[in-house]
Amino acid sequence: MAEKRAFVTGHPIAHSRSPKIHGYWLNKYGIDGSYQAIDVAPTDFADFLKSLGEEGYRGGNVTIPHKEAAFAGVARRDHAADEIGAVNTLWFEDGVLWGGNTDGYGFAANLDQYAPGWAVNGPAVVLGAGGASRAVIHALKERGIKDIRIVNRTLARAEELSRHFGPGVSAHGAVGELLADAGLLINTTALGMHGDATLSADPAGLPDHAIVTDIVYVPLETPLLAAARARGLNTVDGLGMLLHQAVPGFERWFGRKPEVTPELRRMIVADIEGH
Repeated sequence: MAEKRAFVTGHPIAHSRSPKIHGYWLNKYGIDGSYQAIDVAPTDFADFLKSLGEEGYRGGNVTIPHKEAAFAGVARRDHAADEIGAVNTLWFEDGVLWGGNTDGYGFAANLDQYAPGWAVNGPAVVLGAGGASRAVIHALKERGIKDIRIVNRTLARAEELSRHFGPGVSAHGAVGELLADAGLLINTTALGMHGDATLSADPAGLPDHAIVTDIVYVPLETPLLAAARARGLNTVDGLGMLLHQAVPGFERWFGRKPEVTPELRRMIVADIEGH
């Protein structure tokens, strides 16, 4: 039987940890398969999509800057991709190229693992109105959270998302009093990444039962998470979102639903700390 082949594509792509994650699972489950990083320039992306079937790929992951082009270039899309407006996972079904988005799934699964019951915790405050926040808001709505407050310096971008996602999603230009009754605080901005000491919001204003999570995972403990932990709040780092969002794609291409194990997490943490 031919080797099952999948990939991750972006531009640049050398930094991607996806080959390590999928390689770990291929090895763990003894699957005859491969998963490689392929750098594709934006001008070549449409041709790359068209060639996937001929090249024998079962599908793959798509990252920056190709998520919107993949959204436009696939034949069919799942509900999550339509809601989020971007595609990060490709697969073939009856010869047809599908596009999905697993970022919201990864976000929710990470919280399920480290803060079970999080979805009944009350209103959610989402910092940022970029592509990542769309995935987070989609996940929050899917889990039945009725009060989602988007905070973004450029209010118009937050308002655009609030219109897109509809009732229960509001737009704000500053955090202000929004934290006083919030059960969830989620940072989807780049603040706190790579040693940036900026605090995306002050968790001091949160109630004692609140959960704080950051989708940034380099460093694993961002300034926001450190401040929340010092305040005694439950915190969840962003690495689990990266690990869990890889699960649905692997299952589609290689026929087995993989587990996000402590061993896999330790391996990726070691890789992050080694850079």
